[in-house]
Amino acid sequence: MRTDLVKGFRDFLGDEAKKREEIRKILVDTFEKYAFNPAETPIIEYEEFVKGENEKDEAVSDIYRLTDKGDRKLALRYEFTFQLKRIMMNQKLPFRRYSIGPVFRDEPTGGNRLRQFVQCDADIIGSNQKDEAEIFAMAKKLLNDLKIPFIIYVNNRKLLNEILDKAGVKEEDKREVIIAIDKLDKISEEEVKKELERYTSKDLLEIFKQKEKAFEKYDAYKEIAELKKYCEEYGVKVDFLPTLARGLSYYNGTIFEIKTEKMKETITAGGAYLFNNAQCFGISFGLDRLAMLAEMKVKNSDYLVVSIEEDKKAIELLSKLREKGMSCQIYYGKPSKALAYADAYKFSGVIFVGADEVKKKEFKVKDMVTGKEKILTLEKRTKKNIIVKRKEN
Repeated sequence: MRTDLVKGFRDFLGDEAKKREEIRKILVDTFEKYAFNPAETPIIEYEEFVKGENEKDEAVSDIYRLTDKGDRKLALRYEFTFQLKRIMMNQKLPFRRYSIGPVFRDEPTGGNRLRQFVQCDADIIGSNQKDEAEIFAMAKKLLNDLKIPFIIYVNNRKLLNEILDKAGVKEEDKREVIIAIDKLDKISEEEVKKELERYTSKDLLEIFKQKEKAFEKYDAYKEIAELKKYCEEYGVKVDFLPTLARGLSYYNGTIFEIKTEKMKETITAGGAYLFNNAQCFGISFGLDRLAMLAEMKVKNSDYLVVSIEEDKKAIELLSKLREKGMSCQIYYGKPSKALAYADAYKFSGVIFVGADEVKKKEFKVKDMVTGKEKILTLEKRTKKNIIVKRKEN
């Protein structure tokens, strides 16, 4: 039996798993502070629903396909956005939802790219540009809390289409041109130029290399200027990047990517789209990449309570500590083995419960960081109230 990992998949244990869970808590807390409501959706959907009208999109072409016992064609979700088409039905707008969970893509792996990754999405159904600015403000708060330096790059699909129209690109070729431009951060500029030459005689990349002032002549640039104004009201700086394209075909307005100097890949991205005749805007954080970048200390368990043939009293102490919100575990065995166990799992302290400690109602607490010992005293005020005090040994 093979027990090794399938390529593109990972196990997460110990401090790494704890860090991911802490980041997840920060994400949930932030989403809910901005009044987004949680939504849980299935990992498996009908294949036709997963593909939607975007079958030619690269991400959609990489979906995992499967068949159940009823020969139904199914697929693993590759993102959360398409599921909004269902869950947005009969919701009063604007409807704000967030979803956190694994998504799957059967694509080449390498660098920081996995085939299963945790996506953390927040979307507003029935949005406007003021909502877009607020989502950027939320992203700024979250990334600042995680101590991740970042730059927000924005563009607009309407502007891209207007530029392509004026450059003489045919309507049926626009999708391929946008996909080619989107490859600029993956392949060389010369390779992109060769792809674009098939669709127009003009040097499209030279148009996109112009300074921002040159784009003010396009009608669609007004939306970027308006977005920047609203972002300023939230204290958020966004940078216009005309070559930003985003490969998914359903985008119809603002598109954005959030980058960091610490990683080549995009850490956060999203944009505006139209579902069921409602204008929407969403952002997607990758938990895996946030975990690679976030500078934060992992909280270790507080105490390992060691029973030295005093199980009843050790369990009583364990329960009292848990009532006070502390994270603890009980250990039955020799003190030397208990200390080795506590060190392996990074407990902050070890409390020994033996006959002498029970008699004195004082328990030795060994600090696993400093090596120093303290005394923990239990004082009964009433039959129902036990106070925990500490004093230096």
